[in-house]
Amino acid sequence: MRAVATTTLFCLLLASQPAAAIEADQLAVLYAADDPDSRVLAGYYATRRGIPREHVYAVDVETDDAVMAPGHFEDLRAELGARLGDDIQGFALAWTRPYRVGCMSVTSAFALGFDERYCARGCEATATSNYFASPSKLPFRDHGIRPAMLLAAPDPPTARALVDRGIAADDTNPPGSAYFVLTKDRARNTRAPRFHLAAELFGRWQHSEVLRADALRNRDDVMFYFIGAKRVEGLDTLRFRPGAVADHLTSAGGVLDGDKQMNVLAWIAAGATGSYGTVVEPCNYPQKFPDPALVMARYLNGDTLLEAYWKSVQWPGQGVFVGEPLARPFTPR
Repeated sequence: MRAVATTTLFCLLLASQPAAAIEADQLAVLYAADDPDSRVLAGYYATRRGIPREHVYAVDVETDDAVMAPGHFEDLRAELGARLGDDIQGFALAWTRPYRVGCMSVTSAFALGFDERYCARGCEATATSNYFASPSKLPFRDHGIRPAMLLAAPDPPTARALVDRGIAADDTNPPGSAYFVLTKDRARNTRAPRFHLAAELFGRWQHSEVLRADALRNRDDVMFYFIGAKRVEGLDTLRFRPGAVADHLTSAGGVLDGDKQMNVLAWIAAGATGSYGTVVEPCNYPQKFPDPALVMARYLNGDTLLEAYWKSVQWPGQGVFVGEPLARPFTPR
C-alpha cells in the first residue's frame, strides 16, 4: 500500500509542478580573483553560455586552501550580496578549492549562508533546505536561496570539457539508461529503496536497471548512475551521455583533493556532467545525499542540473554540488 501511495505522490509531483529553468542571465559566475585558471574558466563559461559580463564577479578566495574560514566567508558573502540584483537566482563557482567553509560545503554556504544548523557533530541530523522538492523556478525570490554548483575538475582542459558537455546536452532528450547499483557494502546502500522506486517510476521514459554488482562496467549509454561505494571501479569502461548525473554515497566523496576514498572529480573526469559528495563525515543518512527519484523527476521534467540536484537533497549542508549548472537535457514531459 505504501509503494502505491508513494508512486501516486511522484506522479502528482510531475504532473503538478511546472518545469523550472534558471536561465543564463539569472546565474552569477564567481571566480577567485588571484587565480588565473579560475578567471579563464569563468570567462570561458560565461562566453559559452551567454552569461552577461556584469554577472561575472571576482571574489577573494584562496584556491590553495581546501577550507575557507567562516568569518572571511561571511564578509565576502555580505560584500557580494550588496552587488547582486534580485534577478540572480544561482551561482556557478569557477574553482575546485576551497570546497568547504568551516563545517559546511562551499556550495551550501553560498546558497544558504554559513549556519551551524546545517552542520553535524558526528551522526546527527541537520537543518532541512526549504528548497527541497520545491516547484520554484525562482529560488531566491521564493526561498531566499541561490543554489550553487562548483565548475570543478582535475585540470583546466577537463573543466572546459565539462562546460562543453553541459551545453551539448541542452534540449536533446538524450537516449540512455539509468543504472542503480546495489553493492555488498550495506552501510553505503541506504538509498536502495529509492533505487527501486526510481526505476519503477521512470522506466517508461529512461531505460532503468537495478543491478547487484560491485560496479557497473562496459556500458555506453549512461545517463544516470547511482551507487553506494567507497571507490567505484570500471569508470574507464563506461561512456556517459552529455548531461549525465552520477554519484556514490560515501563519507568523503566531496573532499576534492582527497584520495582515501574516491572523490567526485573522478566522475567528472570519466565524462559525467554532474556529481555530488560530502565534505565532512555525514554518516549514511540518505537525507544527506541526492534522492535518485527526485533527481530524475525534476531533470526529466525539464529542470536544469542545478535545480534538479539541489531539490533532491533534504539536508544539503555537508554536501558539495559539482557540475555544469545550466545543463538541461530534457524538455518538459
